[in-house]
Amino acid sequence: MDAITLPHVVPLEGGSNFRDLGGYRTVDGRTVRRGVVFRSAHLGALTDADRAALGRLAVRTIVDLRGVNEAAETPHRIDGTGARIVGAHIEPGVGEKIRFAIEDGSATPFLMMQYLTDHYRDYPRRCTPGFRTLFATLSDGTHRPLVFHCTAGKDRTGFASALLLTLLGVSWDDVMEDYLRTNDLWTGHIGRYPELDIDTRAAIIEARRPYLEAAFEVVTAEFGGPEAFAEKALGLDADAHQRLKEELLEA
Repeated sequence: MDAITLPHVVPLEGGSNFRDLGGYRTVDGRTVRRGVVFRSAHLGALTDADRAALGRLAVRTIVDLRGVNEAAETPHRIDGTGARIVGAHIEPGVGEKIRFAIEDGSATPFLMMQYLTDHYRDYPRRCTPGFRTLFATLSDGTHRPLVFHCTAGKDRTGFASALLLTLLGVSWDDVMEDYLRTNDLWTGHIGRYPELDIDTRAAIIEARRPYLEAAFEVVTAEFGGPEAFAEKALGLDADAHQRLKEELLEA
């Protein structure tokens, strides 16, 4: 991967971690198209300039992976962009566990890592309806260009991005590098969890290799791999998978 030009970041005044998933090379020598699929943190604080940026990108659809209450607390500010919102709600159950641990003083780096790792394992096991909605929307070319996001663009969005890039044939090293770039690009954590020590806080706010690996271990062990998971859990059969590759890859 060319670390200088990838990922292609779209700077926003009222948001962060907004980037194009295009530009990555696949193992068979093709390239993910630019300007078609984007990932982001939430879009609830966009400025006029940000909305103009989304307009220039011609974003048609925004797929919201946040839970119902999360989405209601920070609604989109996309007036005038022409984009349509699709709810693909995945409830952030780990957030409540983290809050309880902080309140009762039991939060430690090890416990937070355990919570996050278990949360990632739940993505392929219990969160498939939301991811199914995302991939069904993504597979329909009339909805692209498309951006999908959760709150930070780190966990739910991170797994979805990794799955999509993997299905398109991007190498695991580049998939992981894209996932970890959240640590450089997401600014929404600033000021959060000031009561925690630095290591405990880091275990919560950072994208970490073992988290994503845990999700894909489940995908492999319990479903037979990403392609089998996409077909069995997300409704993306071999023909749909091939069409997606044809539409999102270029020579």
